[in-house]
Amino acid sequence: MIMKAPFYNKLNSIVLIAIGVWGYLDYTDVQSPTALIPVGFGVILFLCNNGLKKENKIISHIAVLLTLVILFALVGMRLPKSLDAGGLGLYRVLAMIVTSVLSIVAFILSFIKARK
Repeated sequence: MIMKAPFYNKLNSIVLIAIGVWGYLDYTDVQSPTALIPVGFGVILFLCNNGLKKENKIISHIAVLLTLVILFALVGMRLPKSLDAGGLGLYRVLAMIVTSVLSIVAFILSFIKARK
C-alpha cells in the first residue's frame, strides 16, 4: 500500500484533536489547558491538508515541522509521565504517537517520490 501524506496527515490531525479534547474533558478534578496543545496542532495540521493535496512544498514542510514538534513533545515530555501514571492516558498518548509516526513516514515517502 502506498502511503499518501494527505491521508495520514488528516488521520493524525483528527486523532490529535479528538484525543486532546478527550484528555481535556477526562480530568475530573481540574481541567488542564495543556491537554489542548495537541488540539491546536491538530487544527493547524488539518488546515494544511488542502495544500498537501495540491503538493504545495511550503505547506508540506510546515506540516512536517509541526508533526515533528508534536511528536517530540509527546515522546519526550508526555510519554514518561504517562508511563508512570499508566491507565487510559497512556493509551491516548500512544495513539497520538503512532499516528504522528505514520504521518512522518508518509511525508518522508512522499518527499522521496517527489525527488524521483
